Amino acid sequence: MDITTMQFDALLTESVKMHGHLCAGQVLGVRMSLAGLREAGIVDPKGADRKQIIVFVEMDRCATDAVQSVTGCSLGRRTMKFLDYGKMAATFINLRTGRAVRVAARESSRLRAKVYAPGMADKYEVQLQAYRIMPEEELFNITEVRVELRPEDMPGRPLSRIACDDCGEHVQDGREVYRDGEILCKACAGGGYYSTVGSCSSVERYAKKT
Repeated sequence: MDITTMQFDALLTESVKMHGHLCAGQVLGVRMSLAGLREAGIVDPKGADRKQIIVFVEMDRCATDAVQSVTGCSLGRRTMKFLDYGKMAATFINLRTGRAVRVAARESSRLRAKVYAPGMADKYEVQLQAYRIMPEEELFNITEVRVELRPEDMPGRPLSRIACDDCGEHVQDGREVYRDGEILCKACAGGGYYSTVGSCSSVERYAKKT
């Protein structure tokens, strides 16, 4: 994918509209996406190749919105997978060829940014300007990787749906846990992000109002 400055600016503008403001993370995310798509062999992610791409993102930061904007991938379409690694990195998978490429931001780029935006005092403004023009090899480590995708990880209708023996809520696509003869959701198996305080069903809320 050869990208001109005009095309880059258009992609950045589109990303900023979705994200809500311009920041260094948006610039980094757009460039990360362009590099990943190019190396994975995805030419038209929102058109002809839209069913041939899955992206794994490792951060819940600004750059993730840029990746979604440029690639067209999303959690709702099951073409974007979020892994809470806390790393400024993403892996781009070409489903047609099986090629997968991980693009990770280099920590050294933060310091190198000063070279490309001299005379600026604010570090965030320095990064915002520098990340637009820094050579790609100074911004990212790009590595070919292997990602094992299971059938239940692919876009499309759920392949399975089963009730948790504890809470009764249903779990889709093989996310259940089998333990001591029971079928549990991850929350009931001890992996939940929440703990139950009390019941507040819609029926009870209605009763409280009346």
